[in-house]
Amino acid sequence: MEEKLKNEVLRGGEFLVKETDPATIFIPEELSEEQNMMADLAAEFVAKEISPNLDRIDKQEPGLTVKLVEKAGELGLLGVSIPEEYGGLGEDFNTNTALNIEMGSAFAFGVTFAAHTGIGTLPILYYGTKEQKDKYLPGLASGEIKSAYCLTEPGSGSDALAAKTTAVLSEDGEYYILNGQKMWITNGGFADILITFAKVDGEHFTGFIIDTTSDGFTKGEEENKLGIKGSSTRALYLDNVKVPKDHVLGEIGKGHYIAFNLLNIGRFKLCAMATGSAKYVSSFSIAYTNERKQFNQYISSFGAIKHKLAEQAIKIFAAESVTFRISDLIDKKEKELSAEGNSYEESLRKAAEEYAIECAMAKVFGSEVLDYVVDESVQVFGGYGYSEEYPAARAYRDSRINRIFEGTNEINRLLTIDMLLKRAMKGHIDLMGPAMAITKELMSIPSFGDEEEGILSAETKAVQNIKKAVLMVAGSAAQKFTTKLAYEQEIIMNATDMIIEVYACESVLLRTKKLIAMKGEEAAKTYIEMTKVYLNDSIDKINLYGKQAITSYAEGDELKLMLMGLKRFTKFQPVNTKELRRSIADKLIEANKYCF
Repeated sequence: MEEKLKNEVLRGGEFLVKETDPATIFIPEELSEEQNMMADLAAEFVAKEISPNLDRIDKQEPGLTVKLVEKAGELGLLGVSIPEEYGGLGEDFNTNTALNIEMGSAFAFGVTFAAHTGIGTLPILYYGTKEQKDKYLPGLASGEIKSAYCLTEPGSGSDALAAKTTAVLSEDGEYYILNGQKMWITNGGFADILITFAKVDGEHFTGFIIDTTSDGFTKGEEENKLGIKGSSTRALYLDNVKVPKDHVLGEIGKGHYIAFNLLNIGRFKLCAMATGSAKYVSSFSIAYTNERKQFNQYISSFGAIKHKLAEQAIKIFAAESVTFRISDLIDKKEKELSAEGNSYEESLRKAAEEYAIECAMAKVFGSEVLDYVVDESVQVFGGYGYSEEYPAARAYRDSRINRIFEGTNEINRLLTIDMLLKRAMKGHIDLMGPAMAITKELMSIPSFGDEEEGILSAETKAVQNIKKAVLMVAGSAAQKFTTKLAYEQEIIMNATDMIIEVYACESVLLRTKKLIAMKGEEAAKTYIEMTKVYLNDSIDKINLYGKQAITSYAEGDELKLMLMGLKRFTKFQPVNTKELRRSIADKLIEANKYCF
């Protein structure tokens, strides 16, 4: 089924039908000294400026968050992705990823930071005129200007294009007059400018840059939220707000390109920050188990606790592997596009668009890994986990929003299959050939030839096979329902969950293989253990998701054949996960923190 690749960079979605050489991927262990210095700068900022002030931030002490944003600007943290000509550092995408992972432990301030540097800044970088970039980007990089992004309205959340905010050209032709309401606006309480969307003449969805000192602009009260309490979240009201014509962002009627393309970067960054947050939560959970005694023993000695600590680490290892794999794909594509003569901002935008499928999957995976980690952290702390005096409670509350931000996880699951099928229809990915090959394979006698031997050889074969399982299920569903597949959301989500697990399995396997090549088998022992456990459990999940999908649309002989195929493609020799998890946990307990 798979075509062997050595140096070619895969296109978006091609991981399903092509094999990746471990030597071609990027892993966090390869970060350069300069990249690590930038990540360390962010970590130091969080440790010195954010962590000691978490309670003050959550109480929204007047002026504190603004000062912290400005401090981040002074250190250069706000301008990492902004070109030097506009006052930024112009660092590459992998450097940005390393920084965002460290900012993931900033709790509510991390949301403030991400909104400012991402959806609050990138629309101007990607779509702004030269004059708009000159005017705003230096201030956004320094923190002198704070930004917010205004898309959601009371009646338009996931369906962003249903927005009701209007923009009408003034009689003198110099301004657009905006009227409407935006809600759930992060940084809405202190932003100086707003990246806002409205329908020109009630029809043409368009982006605007609004100065918050404009007449007719008002703010609602701070929302009383479940979590991220330190993040300013308000409703904003536009009552005949006059916006100069030169504050139109991009083209009239093309605002959806801005809104949707920005989501690709936003989804990826959310995964990176969720991964960083999960590493931080894992670390304080491990430290607690080495301090807390029950029955005259530290609770870190108990098997049930070791299981939790190891499972947290395994999932985090998978999330980080996914994160840097995608990061490097975007980084390489951006450099390739730049070499072809595209501008920096256009190259980065197009690179993220190329990997929109992977970004959507990463958002789902990273947010759900973090939710698992914080939930188990509360459990590790026991009754203290439910107390606001301990860190688990804040982590638990603040995590939950991530499955809603940047498009709900349900929307992202639906989009993954939709984008994959559209790329196949446009000829960007050949799904038909591999799918037909799998159909022939199902009708043939299974091969019982000699299996390749060697470290992780069984896992390598398993990853090849679970890709076949995905293609069999998704392909048959697409063929069965054709244009009506969009109405079978349960099947789509089953198929997407299979795809996400496949991508995570392969990412973990590739990272571990590269680590073996770099360090040797003995030094990579714990990574090998995590890979074996992750694949063991993930393949069972893939079988379950596939079975749920198949049984909802196949019957009779077709059902029997497909279930037989699913069983064949998810066959894997079980491993002793108890002992492997204990070994992994012992490493964590000895280090007294997440150490992989």
